[in-house]
Amino acid sequence: MGQEEPQNKLEGSPHFQLIFWAIAIVFISLLGACFIASCLEKDWSCCPKDWKSFSLNCYFISTKDENWNESEKNCSGMQAHLLVINTKAEQEFITGNLEQNRAYFVGLSDPEGTRHWQWVDQTPYNRSATLWHQGEPSHPDERCASLNARQQRWGLNDIPCDLPLRSICEMMKIYL
Repeated sequence: MGQEEPQNKLEGSPHFQLIFWAIAIVFISLLGACFIASCLEKDWSCCPKDWKSFSLNCYFISTKDENWNESEKNCSGMQAHLLVINTKAEQEFITGNLEQNRAYFVGLSDPEGTRHWQWVDQTPYNRSATLWHQGEPSHPDERCASLNARQQRWGLNDIPCDLPLRSICEMMKIYL
């Protein structure tokens, strides 16, 4: 009869298995902690392709000229709405991405022509916080607002709603 090779008695022992599983559990726990920490540190949000990201929102700058109603309908079709300007920083970000020789519809209108301006998302309208060009709004028949540059300074201008202009859509970021 042949001689049997000696077995490593430690490998099959309960003590070895206990050490092996303890090391495995510690290693897996450390990996899990690292994963959770990295998730907490990162902003797992995104914007659709061709949209620009700023703060909590995504912005789409249209290159197609449409009237105000068509522009809002186009934004709605993308689960968005025409731009609502909430802060000076937001306006500066947006205008930094626009062509200075163009005007863009935003989500501000005066549907009744009574100078009662309203944002499309029902954000309260604050005349002092809204950045109109000097002398604007200027005409009760101009019931929609556009963002344009005058002498290299961006601001709002009231215009007829049926003019074809580019537009800016806004939506909240998508969080994963």
